[in-house]
Amino acid sequence: MSDYVVGIDLGGTKIYTALATLDGQVLAEVKVSTQPEKGYRAVLERMVATVEEVRRQAAREQPPLRVGLGVPGPLDPVLGVVHVAPNLGWRDMPVKRDMEALLGVPVFLDNDANLAAWGEYRFGAGQGVRHLIYLTVSTGIGGGLVLEGKIYRGASYLAGEIGHITLWPEGPRCHCGNYGCLEALASGTALAREARELVSKGKGKGILSQAGGDVAAITARTVGMAAAAGDPEAFALFQEAGRWLGIGLATLLNLLNPGVIVFGGGMMASSPFFWDRMVQEMQRRALPATASAVQLLQASLGGRSGVLGAVALALEPV
Repeated sequence: MSDYVVGIDLGGTKIYTALATLDGQVLAEVKVSTQPEKGYRAVLERMVATVEEVRRQAAREQPPLRVGLGVPGPLDPVLGVVHVAPNLGWRDMPVKRDMEALLGVPVFLDNDANLAAWGEYRFGAGQGVRHLIYLTVSTGIGGGLVLEGKIYRGASYLAGEIGHITLWPEGPRCHCGNYGCLEALASGTALAREARELVSKGKGKGILSQAGGDVAAITARTVGMAAAAGDPEAFALFQEAGRWLGIGLATLLNLLNPGVIVFGGGMMASSPFFWDRMVQEMQRRALPATASAVQLLQASLGGRSGVLGAVALALEPV
């Protein structure tokens, strides 16, 4: 029997693959570009190539015992079908079947946010708790749920779409088609939109300066750079995003009563500008017993949360 498993974190821009022993020790890792424009089959073949590369690095002649694979977008982990992966251009793709045919070993599939939650639960900031929410605050807002020590997927495997909790019914439109979603109010995309609107009113000169004078070049990162330089308007935008995040967190606390919420995603680099406001709003709105029971932690695995979650999925197949 093979003495190792492989985890793959598939994203729209990169494939991150790790080989680990059966006790979870990572022996080899590799990252390559995804190149989704080359088509579905080419992406599968690139994933297979990364498996071969980590095998070479770890000097393993036998194929892996199992492979865990995280994919962005709604999917059916039982059938192994990815319903929609916009960044890959996939719709109703039988990924499990096709990867198993290429690799010749069992492949277990799950949503990438679920696996980031599972990675932090098994190997990161969530070790030792039974109820964990993983919240990624980046271009969008997503999440994964670990309840009673298991990934909670829901009736149609869509649980954890935290970014699409409605907070303001008359608010800005979200890319999902709804109005006033948390993602439309507090994500990096929302922050950049609010900054551009500020500049269009003749304000936000410090933010515009960080974007080289180009309104279209304003991103959450440029707003963060302006805030770091002491710009009060940029700081105020982060404070408003923090307020919405706190309202969303209060909803999660009252609904699920988690022991830990782990935060990941690119916007966490700017967390000093919104963290205190977020916590303040959460504590003001959540039931005291739920607020006092939760720890708010930043992800300890960084960019490895997803790939280590995929490793953990391969170690504990459904």
